[in-house]
Amino acid sequence: MSDDYDIVELGALDAWRDHFGGFRPESSRDGRRVIDHELTMQYIGMTANAFKPGEEAGYWHAHSSIEEAYVFLAGRGQMGIDDEVVDVGPGSVVRVGQGVWRTWRCMPDSPEQLRWLCIRAGGGELPHLPDDSTRDNDRPSPW
Repeated sequence: MSDDYDIVELGALDAWRDHFGGFRPESSRDGRRVIDHELTMQYIGMTANAFKPGEEAGYWHAHSSIEEAYVFLAGRGQMGIDDEVVDVGPGSVVRVGQGVWRTWRCMPDSPEQLRWLCIRAGGGELPHLPDDSTRDNDRPSPW
């Protein structure tokens, strides 16, 4: 049995607002959970986030070596990306590259909290096809 995996329960989407966290104490806030501080993650990072209608980040940021993917699961919001504003909602996935400024908000008239995952990665470029995998079509399913 492998011991190189971790599991954390995020809870139901409507409970995400109850989390309080951040990367530093002074930037911690309600509705943020830094998952990579709870799991043993080496090459990717992830936060789970929830904003109330009308709430916004209140800051812009850009990364010099980290790429981010924002996966929106509920609510209606907007992202500021450099000089553009894009609408986001359930099913929206926004990739933001290095050196690109970004901020986000939950629309004031959103029918529910804006909830999303932010997945971060840096370092080397991923191959188009994962060429490090091994496939075993003869191994039986465990269930």
